[in-house]
Amino acid sequence: MKKIITILLLCITSHHTFAQNQIEMATALRSSGKIYVVVLVLLTIFVVLGIFLFMLDKRIKKLEK
Repeated sequence: MKKIITILLLCITSHHTFAQNQIEMATALRSSGKIYVVVLVLLTIFVVLGIFLFMLDKRIKKLEK
């Protein structure tokens, strides 16, 4: 029963998202070229965070030994 309710809720939610038109803010950012700056900043944050977590994992492994 839980699976059926979950599937129905997902179908209703997906139908609601298809009904929306383009987002005005994204269209404005895309037309002015600022969307690339936003994507670059987000990408930089995720790369730095990934490098930090990798280095932290290496340090923790050294301490465990």
